[in-house]
Amino acid sequence: TKELGTVMRSLGQNPTEAELQDMINEVDQDGSGTIDFPEFLTLMARKMQDSDSEEEIKEAFRVFDKDGNGFISAAELRHVMANLGEKLTDEEVDEMIREADVDGDGQINYEEFVKMMMSK
Repeated sequence: TKELGTVMRSLGQNPTEAELQDMINEVDQDGSGTIDFPEFLTLMARKMQDSDSEEEIKEAFRVFDKDGNGFISAAELRHVMANLGEKLTDEEVDEMIREADVDGDGQINYEEFVKMMMSK
């Protein structure tokens, strides 16, 4: 819950410990007590739809877009996921990029990010 709390706060949310535990229970499909990336995306998508605030989506995008160039690269995605305690192989990171990368440039732009968040 500590890492999730850190990420949620960086996205402008301020959940209590109990709310964090509820969030984990809500999306923790494999019952591991932790959230993997697909579960995290599901959680974020639900939160976004609850508030549906474009500002929050922009904020989430900025968390991933470390260098602020308007794109999420494989390296940036890997970095944020590592901070979430999710150690991914290059293959898994590439697969995640491919799933969201509509225009095929190998990175995720803001529009692709929004689509991905809204489609969950």
